[in-house]
Amino acid sequence: MIFKDSEFVFAPPPQLSTVRRVLIKPCAGYSLPYPVTTSPEILNTIVEGIRKVSNADIIIADGTPSGESIYPIYQALGYDFRHVLMLDIRDSIFVEVENPLSQFLAVPNFWIPNVVLRSDFLISVSPFKVCRTAHLSIANLLSLLPVTKYRKGKPGGWGALYELGIERVLADLYFTMPFDLGIVEARQKLFYTDDPAKGRVEEYGKICVGEPYEIDHEASQLAELEPEHLRLIDENKSQLEDL
Repeated sequence: MIFKDSEFVFAPPPQLSTVRRVLIKPCAGYSLPYPVTTSPEILNTIVEGIRKVSNADIIIADGTPSGESIYPIYQALGYDFRHVLMLDIRDSIFVEVENPLSQFLAVPNFWIPNVVLRSDFLISVSPFKVCRTAHLSIANLLSLLPVTKYRKGKPGGWGALYELGIERVLADLYFTMPFDLGIVEARQKLFYTDDPAKGRVEEYGKICVGEPYEIDHEASQLAELEPEHLRLIDENKSQLEDL
């Protein structure tokens, strides 16, 4: 569903009332405010919505491209929420998980953080950033993967996955680490080429909420964009249906 940002109130899905642990994945790898990163305001709205229906443990987790501690970034972004555990994903135990696709697109197995596997409900919250194409709630999952496993050379990041073709990697990741809910914070759209700090901001006034593929697809259509990983996901869904 797509809401006007001024009218958005997070209405938790019914299953949230019965879970014990909720993981929220923001886009928080840089100490730059919204729209480069997920705003603390929308995270607080989500946390408050969950608390109305559940006493579940709430975890907010992300990682940095450098592999350095994310806690100073959380502080710089104003991430301070009552009774919420803030986690640096690098402190997780990572488990190798097999891609469920019989014919994978780029990656046969991913190293997935244990905190994801042990959470009952998973929410990805991303800003609306356009760098040649739209990378939204599904692409936001990339920084849950360990830099130590996927870096290419000294700079860090997930260069080894980019070499395989990041659009194909994102499609594989969607199937291997499925999230329950995607939220695109589209109050503004950020257009940039290489450096998001030098991007152009356009007011948009929307919040998009839904299953990650569906909401990324709908948001991309509104922006007249066609991300390749969404096409690949659509083309390969039948592999799981045949299992």
